[in-house]
Amino acid sequence: MTSAELRSLFLKFFEERQHTIVPSSSLIPADDPTLLFTNAGMVQFKDVFLGREKRPYVRAASAQRCVRAGGKHNDLENVGYTARHHTFFEMLGNFSFGDYFKREAIHYAWEFLTGVLKLPTERLWVTVFDQDKEAESIWLKEIGVDPARFARIGSKDNFWSMGDTGPCGPCTEIFYDHGEGIPGGPPGSPDADGDRYIEIWNLVFMQYDRASDGTLSPLPKPSVDTGMGLERIAAVVQGVHSNYDIDLFRALLKAAADIAQVENTDNSSLRVLADHIRSCAFLITDGVLPSNEGRGYVLRRIIRRAIRHGYKLGVRDTFFYRLVAPLCAQMGDAYPELVAARPMVEQVLKKEEERFAETLEQGMKVLETHLKGMSGKTIPGDTVFLLYDTYGFPVDLTADFAREHGLVLDMEGFERAMEEQRERARAASHFGVDYSHDVHLDIRCDFTGYTNSREETRVAAVLQDGKPVELLTAGEEGILILERTPFYAESGGQVGDRGTIRAGENLFEVLDTQKKVGDLILHIGRVSKGTFKRGLDCEATVDVAARNAIARNHSATHLLHSALRKVLGEHVIQKGSLVAPDRLRFDFSHFAPVTADQLEAIERLVNEQIRANNAVSAEMMPKDEAIKAGAMALFGEKYGDFVRVLRIGDFSTELCGGIHVQRAGDIGLFKIVSETGVAAGVRRIEALTGEAAVQWVEKNDRILQSLSERMKVGRDALDEKVNQLLERNRSLEKELERLKGKLASVTGDDLASRAISIDGVKVLAAKVDESDPKELRDMVDQLRNKLGSAAIVLGSVKENKVTLIAGVTKDQTARIKAGDLVNAVAVQVGGKGGGRADMAQAGGTNPAMLDAALKSVPDWVRRHTA
Repeated sequence: MTSAELRSLFLKFFEERQHTIVPSSSLIPADDPTLLFTNAGMVQFKDVFLGREKRPYVRAASAQRCVRAGGKHNDLENVGYTARHHTFFEMLGNFSFGDYFKREAIHYAWEFLTGVLKLPTERLWVTVFDQDKEAESIWLKEIGVDPARFARIGSKDNFWSMGDTGPCGPCTEIFYDHGEGIPGGPPGSPDADGDRYIEIWNLVFMQYDRASDGTLSPLPKPSVDTGMGLERIAAVVQGVHSNYDIDLFRALLKAAADIAQVENTDNSSLRVLADHIRSCAFLITDGVLPSNEGRGYVLRRIIRRAIRHGYKLGVRDTFFYRLVAPLCAQMGDAYPELVAARPMVEQVLKKEEERFAETLEQGMKVLETHLKGMSGKTIPGDTVFLLYDTYGFPVDLTADFAREHGLVLDMEGFERAMEEQRERARAASHFGVDYSHDVHLDIRCDFTGYTNSREETRVAAVLQDGKPVELLTAGEEGILILERTPFYAESGGQVGDRGTIRAGENLFEVLDTQKKVGDLILHIGRVSKGTFKRGLDCEATVDVAARNAIARNHSATHLLHSALRKVLGEHVIQKGSLVAPDRLRFDFSHFAPVTADQLEAIERLVNEQIRANNAVSAEMMPKDEAIKAGAMALFGEKYGDFVRVLRIGDFSTELCGGIHVQRAGDIGLFKIVSETGVAAGVRRIEALTGEAAVQWVEKNDRILQSLSERMKVGRDALDEKVNQLLERNRSLEKELERLKGKLASVTGDDLASRAISIDGVKVLAAKVDESDPKELRDMVDQLRNKLGSAAIVLGSVKENKVTLIAGVTKDQTARIKAGDLVNAVAVQVGGKGGGRADMAQAGGTNPAMLDAALKSVPDWVRRHTA
């Protein structure tokens, strides 16, 4: 059975048992700053388990792609050296949200393993939490598991929690015995850490709510969360012990071996490549790009570790991107988004590899040089820091190298060298604290802003410093939560609305609007007059002028997205956006700068749609139905099962919860003002609409008119006139260089006649009228050629600064060093310098001393040639 067949079989089994099949979510967790990456199947259902989100189903099953390569869950360093560690893996899971519980979950698991997969029961071992008598009874009395293959485990391994507080409960785990030929004891025994007995399925029973004091209270709707690693169960079904021997990896290992031109695929470096291409390709597909912070930095570390292992295999050309095609062949059917993103993934990987190739080679040489001078088995911390700081080596890459050579790192020394950078990194980190969970309020706020810009409403809560308070008074800043609001909270790139909340003479200025804890809309601002307290009747009014400008820019963003895909290709995917009142910014995947002709075509398409003045419509529909109908899902957005579909004629269809114009013509005018690169494979367009676009055109029109008048030509001839001036300027610069060279030659002849002879060396120290360093160097070169054996110092003053150039002919550098000579002169004019033995440069700040300093040169030469 192939891995693909196994994945399909699992989903079909639970679909037949009334589970809704839910597609894998992105590797970037939506609205969850506590996680760097999606690392388990339950992540996309977290808000459902917490009661913050309702789904139209109570049973679900999924095959979730996961990454564990950063933060708390980090398996990166072990990948390649063990049979089951991966940076990327697929988690098969079935879930119950207050529907079935322990009995059904256990029976489902046992039926799938023994009835569908036909695994021998004598190979299966079961563990339960030692206080979970209910699960124990189900396993022993209903399933009939042999007590000899059953273990009671304490809370360390068999009690799961979402955090220090909140939903938690006991687990039951199913293990597979890989046979006597592999070391290790059964679960619960002293040798349980061996590789013989491998956990293949974990069933978590969310049964309690843990309070801050540790008290456990029964949940009103107990739930089930299970997880079974596809790679592990595939190894069992395919009769192999190592995950790297399953079909998914065999093809990737063969492809990597072909690239590296090695025959034996049982190689730790090949395993690293086969694993890392999966995490890298899917991370890039989901919108992560290499960078120096956050998720992008983790991706960069994984890529660089893969490149280092390719280097270890003897590969010197770019190669890693070539594994994307065989990966698509293996996993493209299950994840078509990977196939669609293949060109971009290959480009990003190739560019990152090209960027790192040179530093890798230099860094490896530095590391090998340091190893030769080492005594003992510890690589010094300053060496680790040098590799990290100067050559961009992640520490785990150096540790990887050390591990292969039986060495360890001096991490204390490294940490001392890194302390300042680490402090900055911690201060800038966005991960680890979920601020949206700081306040829990049993209230709701209905959004009416799609149709209203003003709303009669009531204050539902008042917050200050993140905590509920009785009231806010004049001059105080805080947050108001209303029962109904027309204010749009920042989302999907659209900035939050601004405006006012009035209650009689009381006035609250809304400076920003944000969304926290599900649909709770926060009106952030300050009281400019009076007081605000809970229960106060009020009128909320959006700044209509700013709202309309935002709507124009947001609708234009949708038109721009469609135009980009039509002009550049279907690979274009949104990578981020900003929709503000004064401008719009749109980031998208593309591999090269957009040409002027392409930008003109894109802009023309958008303006054609504006002139067509098609209606802008929105409707709610099931997400799957919307996607099938061609609606584009936007990067970084979290969508429920029912979504808002925004259409602009038949030109643009996207999922969007934002504010838009009523007709495309309301945008007025669309003007692109810049196109730049922001990361590998990501471009950015900034544009204006409406009055702002008109003002931009008028400003540029005035500039053109001014240039036309100054050039004394019509606008149509302006481009030709500028080209003529540029060509004339280049011609004059060439003529100037020719005359300078001729003048330098004449000057050189004159200067050569002033040289004196000291112990067989022609010595010349002279001041030259305003000259730049290049001109002085050219003169020194000419003089050395004319004088034969010589030591020369030329000085010049320009803009009240001294420039000194010293030159010594090759036959005299054993006695006279140009660097020493120029420095001896420089200190006398308030400066210093240095350089090679035959040519050196210096500067100074005291021009008044230059003549005297140059006169000292002959005596200095006499002392050094005596």
